[in-house]
Amino acid sequence: MADKDIKTSQGLPEPPPEILVATSKIPFDRKRVFFILLGLGLFLFIYFMPQWKDAIDPTGKAFPLSQEGKGAIALFLLAGIWWVFEVIPIGVTSLAIGVFQALFSIRSAKDAFKDFMDPSVMFIFGSVVVGLAFSTTGLTKRLAYKMLEIVGERTSMILLGALVVTAGLAHLMAHTAAAATVFPILLAIYALYGEGDKQTNFGKALFIGMAYAAGAGSIITYLGSARAAAGAGMFKEFTGRDIGFFELSKYMFLLGWLMVFLIWGYLMIFLKPEKKVISGLKEKVKRLSKEIGPMTKNEKFVIVTVLCIVVVMSLQAFVPALKSMDRAALILISTLVFFLFKVLTVKELEEIPWNIILLFSGAMSIGFCLWKTGAAQWMAVNWLVMFQHAHWLVFVLSIATFVLIMTNFIMNVAAIAISLPVSLVVAQYLGVSPDVIFFSSLATAGMPFVLLIGAAPNAIAYEAKQFSTGEFFKHGILLSVLLIVIIGGLILTIWPLLGMPILIK
Repeated sequence: MADKDIKTSQGLPEPPPEILVATSKIPFDRKRVFFILLGLGLFLFIYFMPQWKDAIDPTGKAFPLSQEGKGAIALFLLAGIWWVFEVIPIGVTSLAIGVFQALFSIRSAKDAFKDFMDPSVMFIFGSVVVGLAFSTTGLTKRLAYKMLEIVGERTSMILLGALVVTAGLAHLMAHTAAAATVFPILLAIYALYGEGDKQTNFGKALFIGMAYAAGAGSIITYLGSARAAAGAGMFKEFTGRDIGFFELSKYMFLLGWLMVFLIWGYLMIFLKPEKKVISGLKEKVKRLSKEIGPMTKNEKFVIVTVLCIVVVMSLQAFVPALKSMDRAALILISTLVFFLFKVLTVKELEEIPWNIILLFSGAMSIGFCLWKTGAAQWMAVNWLVMFQHAHWLVFVLSIATFVLIMTNFIMNVAAIAISLPVSLVVAQYLGVSPDVIFFSSLATAGMPFVLLIGAAPNAIAYEAKQFSTGEFFKHGILLSVLLIVIIGGLILTIWPLLGMPILIK
């Protein structure tokens, strides 16, 4: 009887279920096709449009937009649409950026794809390897259990603890390295939530919060990223004044930590964890802590190696002889050491999230494309000139907003580089101090909350697979608006009390 049940009317056995699934018709995804065509259509429409008018700054200087520059803007929009709506894997969209530049002669293939191995991308690679070393040796679980012993069983306190630790680390090391260090710890913590790989509000809040907190923490010191040092160099070039190590922290400390706590409050409202308490967590953590036993040689080796790299990178801000050492080369020393001493093997190398590495490769390529073709400067001049007759506060916040928009697509250093020169010129006409322009721009450059390509911690957080790019975009828009409002409030109240000049008398 059983044999008859598995036969067709012709007497032939039915194919296995997995073959039936594989050969079944794939449903037509109208939404996906719409956004693919929207991106392509917008690119072709702008690329083949007649030449656009020159941008004219307040001094009368003209900034023409070449055909290559117009093509860069078109590609910029295509990539943004494809990234936000994930029509194809985000790493593959990055490959499209290089392909389109070469096919449409926006830049040569050599230039377009050379950026895929930029030192900034290699720094991200090295940071990811550090995270793998923590995870492979068991340090991840050990640190996760220690943190949970401190913050307890309440999910609200666990989330706050994760944000505080991430932001604190970003004071002492590059925010990419901070995120890569914390990421596997949060994976271990989320595993104790009891929902497996299922997407939850707690999971979304944990990893989106990590990305946002890394950015907020990184604006407070020169150690958090390269953007502060680069911006201070430009500021000195235009004003002749240095921004000291402690001067930066004096103005940024309150803003950075205020944003950390506001991010936590926002996430607790809009991504409120399903469970208020993880029942039995304390006992479980105690048991798991005993099971992992004393710290191994490999764990100690990883800690010492990473601490040495962090110390050297930190000393770069104070020791002139170390400034010439590239940060990417420094962090890649740890990668070499981990493989030389067999802490990591080829198995771990194969587990690296290449989708994320490619994402940032493409981000670097489109960033350089906008910069080198003059498209970014053309956009900056057009944007800022619109506000040259506005109230001084509106003008300052317009600069901060422009940097915020651009830093979600291109390198934050580049976003500052293309906006500061123009904004400082316009600021003279409005009687605005260059200090307030610099600090407000630096703040928004460090907190690109909208797109994954805006900062490496955003992409690292995405690897947890707890949220979509659309969800990240939605929450980032609201927090970005809040950031601009907070900066406006500080300009009018706290920063002047701390001694920052706002208006030129």
